[in-house]
Amino acid sequence: MSSALRLQDKVAIVTGSSSGLGRAISLRYAREGANVVCADLSPTARSQIPEELDTTTHDLITRAGGHAIFVQTDVGDASQMERLVNATVDKFGRLDILVNNAGVALEAHKPAVCHLTDESVWDTTMRVNVKSVFLGCKYATAQMLKQDPHSSGDRGWIINLSSIMGIIAGLDNPSYCASKGAVSGLTKQIALDYAPHRIHVNAICPGYTQTAMFKETTTYMTPWEDLKRRHPFNGPGWPDDIARMAVVLASEDANWVTGILLPVDGGYTAR
Repeated sequence: MSSALRLQDKVAIVTGSSSGLGRAISLRYAREGANVVCADLSPTARSQIPEELDTTTHDLITRAGGHAIFVQTDVGDASQMERLVNATVDKFGRLDILVNNAGVALEAHKPAVCHLTDESVWDTTMRVNVKSVFLGCKYATAQMLKQDPHSSGDRGWIINLSSIMGIIAGLDNPSYCASKGAVSGLTKQIALDYAPHRIHVNAICPGYTQTAMFKETTTYMTPWEDLKRRHPFNGPGWPDDIARMAVVLASEDANWVTGILLPVDGGYTAR
């Protein structure tokens, strides 16, 4: 592989890797030279997008000549997240990049205001969307502190997937908005705590992106034409739009960047 690749020989964990944004980020990272550890409940996508059902993410990477493994992981379970980091180090010797991507949007197919939101929806959303980010950061930073830094002096790069709903309020999805607000706040706190150790911690805040989850949103919550109007720059985005920025934030291009909440949203939050 060319030495010009921006993630050459770095080791990356991507949670929620089997479909959607997680798959796009994993594939983009591999094309940029990273060794990728794909983590999800199942290697098989749980979506209705045909191309995601044909093969697993780690198989796509290895067939293209890259290096990837799959580690089955419940991201809300501390022991499994610790095992994920340990398995990564056992296989590749270190951990350079963590992408906390796994998430749910249960209100996408059953919108509800606060007084109609089931407690189980709230608890599941917080477990998957927030606790997983805390656990990922907890075990990743511990590993990054133990290993030798890169020649740049950096010890690691963490990218958390928040949302535009972590910046502004949405409609009829209180648990999702609250969870992404928590991810945004946690990102800034961890960025400050680990800045002296040269661990970059940033969040990407996607706008509405065309994944399987997006199909539920347009079916049950917001019509396609309405969403198109809300994104001034070419309408809703695609998973690779997010993946490209995930590469930037995991590379030395982000040398002086930490603690940011980066909207990648086609102008949605500029209104």
